[in-house]
Amino acid sequence: MTATLSREQAASLEQSLRAFEDRKGIQIAVLIVPSTRPEAVEQFALRVVEQWKLGRRKVDDGALLLVAKDDREVRLEVGYGIEGALNDVTARRLIAEVITPRFRQGDFFGGIAAGVEGMQKVLDGEALPAPSRRSRDADGFRQGWPVAFVFALMLGSVLRRALGRLPGALTVAGVLGAVAWFAIGTLATAFAVGAIGFIITLLGIGMGGHGGMHGHGGHRGGDAWSGGGGFRGGGGGFGGGGASGRW
Repeated sequence: MTATLSREQAASLEQSLRAFEDRKGIQIAVLIVPSTRPEAVEQFALRVVEQWKLGRRKVDDGALLLVAKDDREVRLEVGYGIEGALNDVTARRLIAEVITPRFRQGDFFGGIAAGVEGMQKVLDGEALPAPSRRSRDADGFRQGWPVAFVFALMLGSVLRRALGRLPGALTVAGVLGAVAWFAIGTLATAFAVGAIGFIITLLGIGMGGHGGMHGHGGHRGGDAWSGGGGFRGGGGGFGGGGASGRW
């Protein structure tokens, strides 16, 4: 148990989840755990939804809001049947704009309740407000830096040998910055992505090995809520749709 929510907060959350499930049939569950380690939060969430059989069979309309408190990570796992409404971009925005800002202030109930409400509104057909410029920059950087890292690793060494260290790094930075600008459309993201490529190429950073991760079952002392207090959906399908974030 994480003792994150009070009894009154837990009852309020469960009532909201139950009312939505009774009205729409869509089952949303919330799980708070201390940590998902040694698994990544995405792997852990997928195991949980499959084990709990969230969502209705052949309707695939389950969703999980997973909070790994000590890891400072959150995951929205979305079933196949509702990915059209609650797509990856929308899930990412809910995490970045609604949930994690409250978590940073220590307001876990506020973040969870607002996140669940946002999911319910989206699934009811309401659009999210337009993102602010600051949130677009932050979201663009989160999307862009992995691409920059891989691109710089792949081509950085080639350009270093062909053009020299500094010219090669500048070329990688320019290409990555231009691609980020056209793909994401914010100057801050383009500059940040280009800087990543420049540093990686200039320093000649290469790929290193990583140890494997070992799976495990269960949710190890977590707190869980869903409509009706149980998991009776029957087993909807999940394929890794959703989004993850940190605070």
